[in-house]
Amino acid sequence: MMRVRGIMGHHHGGWWTGMVVWFVCVAVVARGELERFVEAPKNDGSVSFLVLGDWGRRGSFNQSLVALQMGRIGEKLGIGFVVSTGDNFYDNGLTNENDPNFQDSFSRIYTCPSLRKPWYTVLGNHDYRGDAEAQLSYLLRNIDDRWICLRSFVVDVELVELFFVDTTPFVDEYFTDPDGHTYDWRAIVPSRKAYIDTLLHDLGDALDKSKAGWKVVVGHHAIRSIGHHGDTEELIHHLLPVLKEKGVDMYMNGHDHCLEHISDGDSPVQFLTSGAGSKAWRGDIKEETKSEETVRFYHDGQGFMSARFTRSDAEIVFYDVFGEVLHRWVTSKPLLHSTF
Repeated sequence: MMRVRGIMGHHHGGWWTGMVVWFVCVAVVARGELERFVEAPKNDGSVSFLVLGDWGRRGSFNQSLVALQMGRIGEKLGIGFVVSTGDNFYDNGLTNENDPNFQDSFSRIYTCPSLRKPWYTVLGNHDYRGDAEAQLSYLLRNIDDRWICLRSFVVDVELVELFFVDTTPFVDEYFTDPDGHTYDWRAIVPSRKAYIDTLLHDLGDALDKSKAGWKVVVGHHAIRSIGHHGDTEELIHHLLPVLKEKGVDMYMNGHDHCLEHISDGDSPVQFLTSGAGSKAWRGDIKEETKSEETVRFYHDGQGFMSARFTRSDAEIVFYDVFGEVLHRWVTSKPLLHSTF
């Protein structure tokens, strides 16, 4: 078994039959367990991290400028780690574990001391266009030990737990109308339905067992968005009911190259898009889905997001490419909601 910092538990995946199974980090165990990483909160008990998506372009499209400001804000907040919401390497993921794009778009870009922390990462649709197994490979950690990329897993920081979900296999069009692209479905087919059903089962089970005061789910695709791609209907149908039923506080994603904050109309779930790590300025908004009651913030440009949690409060802040605050949102919970 390979050692990973803070790891508890193992990969699920033993239920796959008749397909290529990915043994990229540790041994496979029974259905129902998501691999778990443990991070320590700060001395005052709080948890801070940055959220970035859709970034890997060898520094172009202002990726390097965003990285610089992330370093500045990360130092100010004393972050413990970074969350990447996918589409980590453009245009078509990595070709293999030795692809120079890994260092050109990651190691040589995010060089500030405050960013020398674990990067907890999910795959996006562009990552699946390359060798998805390469991004999941432990060999990348030999190149840059910050890199922690799995399909679905949990990060436990006592008062907050983050549940990372592999959303790309949910989206029908990548299978029915791939638009000339080839996707690395080795671990998904021939039983895509079984993969999704097991993922949702494992997520629900992990959420049920969570004693954290704050529950955050992270995926690549938006559930709700007024940006270029808009809502992801498959996630509304399959994933959103789980978030509502299990009392999830926030869903963080990328995919749309913008920054946005949308509240759910009939539950406490907040939808937070941070997919502006490089190429942005799409210039289109789906006005038909825009509601003043639910859309709290939208920025069609580069930037990133920070999150800070205490036992009673959560603060979400969006920053532009210059590190200026665009939107700040604070919410509170009674202390009795925390079990720690």
